[in-house]
Amino acid sequence: MTELLSPEKYPEYEAFVSAHPNGGFTQSVNWTKVKNNWDHAVVVSRDEAGAIRGGMLVLLMKMPVVGASMMYAPRGPVCDYRNRDVLKELLEGALQLAKERNGYIFKIDPCVLADDQETIDLLTGLGFRFTPGAKHHETIQTRHNYQIAFPQGPRDTEQLFMTIGRKSRYCVRYALKAGVECRVCDETALDDFYKIYSATGQRDSFSVRPKEYLARFLQAFGTNVRLYVTYYEGEPVSGGITTQFAGKTCHVYGASSDEHRDLNANYLMQWEMIKWAYESGCSLYDFQGVTIDPEEDPHLYGVYQFKKSFKNGALVEYAGEFDYIINPAMHSLVQAAQKVKEKASGLKKNRKG
Repeated sequence: MTELLSPEKYPEYEAFVSAHPNGGFTQSVNWTKVKNNWDHAVVVSRDEAGAIRGGMLVLLMKMPVVGASMMYAPRGPVCDYRNRDVLKELLEGALQLAKERNGYIFKIDPCVLADDQETIDLLTGLGFRFTPGAKHHETIQTRHNYQIAFPQGPRDTEQLFMTIGRKSRYCVRYALKAGVECRVCDETALDDFYKIYSATGQRDSFSVRPKEYLARFLQAFGTNVRLYVTYYEGEPVSGGITTQFAGKTCHVYGASSDEHRDLNANYLMQWEMIKWAYESGCSLYDFQGVTIDPEEDPHLYGVYQFKKSFKNGALVEYAGEFDYIINPAMHSLVQAAQKVKEKASGLKKNRKG
């Protein structure tokens, strides 16, 4: 049974998604507090007893001029990916939502591995379009993540430290010996973080979120999100925002100053984040997105080189995006408008150059 949830039932969905192995923070209803410029809805599939067996948070963005909405379930849906009945019911719910909100495309990017052909076939069999091997700039979420999966059993932080790799251990110890301090901060330190975050974006050519956006993130997830800032002689030298949800800890935003890069502050900060994940009982620590091709994005490739220096992690490749075209004519119109906009933006950039 498919249902578009009313807001008073959101706690039921939140309990489901926060406990599901395929859950993630971008499928939490708290994510709508961060993405407050998007409309949203929650779709669920229920079993015969009425319990939720699959669900997804769907964000909706109305496209300018045409007035139709792009529908996107970030890292959704949350369900057993091999259960065709549930996937079909969730799609039916999305199509019902599209009728109510004038949706022209429904996009999903679940945590389906690139080699999971069974699930890929299930989704394409339901009518989703899928292009394997999409490049970094062609998807909303990166397809490659670097992750540390923690072993089951009793947890020993000192033993974990010995698994992160000789270089990483050396750099953590060096930072501590040099006097770098890693702090878990409240929102009052956001200015310190934003100073180095915006400088990092300018240096490495990536889009910088507004400070208000990051503040909403910290407020939305409460005790399940942390702002880390490292300091040297009272000055911020690196920082990161990390969140815990559904048994996973994800490093979402990071920054480093041009000053004192030789102190290895980022190694100390990452170790503290990994410890938080490990000591909290999470199943994994996700360094998040990287690219494995230096020609795609030199900055993210450099980030990958740093992340994989933590030797107890592994590269994970996701399949990518699946698109269900609801209104083909509108989809073609939006694509044409976007190409015109990109061309105009490129011409403007060239004139400035």
